[in-house]
Amino acid sequence: MKKVKIALLGLGNVGRGVWMILNSNKEEIMKRCGYEVEVVKVLVRDKNKPRGVEIPNELVTTNFDEILNDESIKIVVEVMGGMEPAREYMLKCMDKKKHIVTANKMLLATGGDELFEKADDKGIMFNYEASVAGGIPIIKGIDESLTANKIETLYGIVNGTTNYILSKMELEGADFDDVLKEAQDKGYAEADPTSDIEGYDAQYKLAILASLAFGSKIDVNNVYREGITNIKAVDMKYAKEFKMGIKLLAIAKEVEGKVELRVHPTMIPKKHPLSNVYDSYNAVFIRGNAVGDLMFYGRGAGDLPTGSAVVSDIVSIVRSNVETENSNPVVKNNLWKREILELGNIKSKYYIRATVLDESGVLGEITAILGKHNVSIRSVIQKGDEEDGQVTIVLVTHKTFENKIESAIKEIKDLKSVHNIDNIIRIEDFK
Repeated sequence: MKKVKIALLGLGNVGRGVWMILNSNKEEIMKRCGYEVEVVKVLVRDKNKPRGVEIPNELVTTNFDEILNDESIKIVVEVMGGMEPAREYMLKCMDKKKHIVTANKMLLATGGDELFEKADDKGIMFNYEASVAGGIPIIKGIDESLTANKIETLYGIVNGTTNYILSKMELEGADFDDVLKEAQDKGYAEADPTSDIEGYDAQYKLAILASLAFGSKIDVNNVYREGITNIKAVDMKYAKEFKMGIKLLAIAKEVEGKVELRVHPTMIPKKHPLSNVYDSYNAVFIRGNAVGDLMFYGRGAGDLPTGSAVVSDIVSIVRSNVETENSNPVVKNNLWKREILELGNIKSKYYIRATVLDESGVLGEITAILGKHNVSIRSVIQKGDEEDGQVTIVLVTHKTFENKIESAIKEIKDLKSVHNIDNIIRIEDFK
């Protein structure tokens, strides 16, 4: 059996998962790709740090040059994360004609063009399945299985931490802060959870998916982002009354030739399959003009699920004949130039929760302003608290433009009878 020698850059959760899969599933991998995949070097920052796996000492190094200058190493797997030195290491390995596998969503979303262009120039393969949705084969799904389709819409639950938090809030009526602490205690959320709960992680992932789905370079800064920190248990209760749930959705649509890109909490009907994706699971729902509706579902994080995606990329390179140059299947994501739809021009339904004075005519004042801005109301709930003389009003609108809602809300906030606009959540009906 021929051997393909590879190196790992990093031995954190994902690197550990890759090592475990390559060793425990060695025979299956050999049968499926025709080669024995052998890890010959593992780059770490600290050799003495406990890793949870046993790796022979002679394989572990702190010197990147041992990997870079070893001509026998044909594939380099970057699982370090972050921008630098990951970017520098991958570019240098490409110069040495080493094929690359990465799980680095941040680097791909913010500096992927340089890597794609270098891979194309050097005629090497550059795979990144593990950068989005862990073990779910969504990159290959879009890049290979759906190439006959014009993708019209893509909706994703692509961050396991926020989905875990929102699931607990919905199913148990818990408060955000309590669930976040529990998620941190269980290791689902980082000590600094900003990237997850403020939507940055999902923003990076949507930029990658949208680039593939629409064959265009997507600047991550053009993806509107809003986190889940303003979602309250009471919003979950009202969502239930409207037969909906709340998810942090990554949304990409083609609208009259423009691309709509946004990440934010979204109310969605309970009858839709995405609404029933709970815990730390991920799912991506795609509508193609030929295939119709598809949903990819599974574990979106973790050492073994993400490691599975990394190993599948390794096998893909080996099957493509790792010894052959100019066999590069890289999608450069610049087939078409796409104009990004401005947020104010998107259309959505809206949930609006406000605290107002318990006086007659207040609802009429609010609806009059909404009507002036061509925003029509679909449903109203009013609940009072006689002790403080204030009531909660919840409105659900029909579909309208974002800029009309913004203008109306600005005017409503100036009413003396309106104490506060407590929350506004977009509603997606998938039509």
